[in-house]
Amino acid sequence: MDSPFTNLDRPPLREAALRKALLVPGGLWREVNVVPETGSTNADLAARADEPEGLVLTAESQVAGKGRMDREWVAPPRSGIAVSVTLAPDEVPVARWGWLPLLTGVAAASAVSRVSGVDVRLKWPNDLLVGERKVAGILAERAGAGVVVGLGLNVSLRQEELPVPTATSLALAEAETIDRDPILRAVLRELEDWYTRWRLTGGDARASGLLAVYTDLCATIGRRVRVELPADQVLEGLATGIDDDGRLLVTGSNGPTAVGAGDVVHVRPAAD
Repeated sequence: MDSPFTNLDRPPLREAALRKALLVPGGLWREVNVVPETGSTNADLAARADEPEGLVLTAESQVAGKGRMDREWVAPPRSGIAVSVTLAPDEVPVARWGWLPLLTGVAAASAVSRVSGVDVRLKWPNDLLVGERKVAGILAERAGAGVVVGLGLNVSLRQEELPVPTATSLALAEAETIDRDPILRAVLRELEDWYTRWRLTGGDARASGLLAVYTDLCATIGRRVRVELPADQVLEGLATGIDDDGRLLVTGSNGPTAVGAGDVVHVRPAAD
């Protein structure tokens, strides 16, 4: 593995500074660790699922990262942010836990937009977009009595390093900063704020304001979409909104249908 100093335009994260900023009395985060390399930050935290919530793990290089449906997620060392956290909202009905990846999306999009100056939008259910290109993805997995939520954000990737033509990075979007430390701090603070607000309302996305903000940030709403479902089923129609359970509302030829993130293989713009 490379030394942290072999690529000076991609400096290492400063673990001590992150801990000083994020580990505060009464706060959600109780442990922040930065590791040089791991297979998957989500898998590492899932192995610690019996511990109290509030763990944060970020890796400079993730060699077995994955997204939804076990899709591969790779990036050069220190070119992005690969971070996972543990959450266990015991007072929230489990039926509402499906909002956690959407909540994380709101927190990440808001924080990244504010710090980088790049307009980041949401693609339901788990992607962050700059224009029509993916800049980040979110993966939430049940683990023990809680949930591990992971975020992979492309920060300094160059054009030739992009994993697919439909991806982008903050650098390619001409961000005001590609310093990962303030971006990561902002994301985790925003996530704590939204998680606390949502949890205090018993996971009510409408009462907490989460539904309204998600709807405002969601680039999927108002577009004709093609929703690919298991067993080669396809739903085409107009995405009209998000319901109280975090499902996408699609109005097709047979009327309105609500589809959940766990039932969706792909959501893409529909052909005109």
